[in-house]
Amino acid sequence: QVQLVESGGGLVQPGGSLRLSCAASGIRFRINTMGWYRQAPGSERELVAIVSSGSSIYADFVKGRFTVSIDSAKNTVYLQMNSVKPEDTAVYYCRVGAVGSLGFWGQGTQVTVSS
Repeated sequence: QVQLVESGGGLVQPGGSLRLSCAASGIRFRINTMGWYRQAPGSERELVAIVSSGSSIYADFVKGRFTVSIDSAKNTVYLQMNSVKPEDTAVYYCRVGAVGSLGFWGQGTQVTVSS
């Protein structure tokens, strides 16, 4: 049974930092992509940052502020969020891609940036 367990969301003040984690288990296929998307109310889900075949890809709106990293031994992907802004408020979803599968989504974790 595939499980993607996310943690680290919450309330943070503008300019602050937050670290999201997503631990994947039960995936039988070879993982080739791990990363994060987000969805704000009334908006479509959008890419934040992913690591695909060893290369990191970032959305323009997080470049220089967010960092995505992977611990392959733990099948865990992290998102370090620095200098957060109110417009970063959204539900953040972990995404794992694996060869021979359609990929997997986490349940989502709420991030709220507010003073």
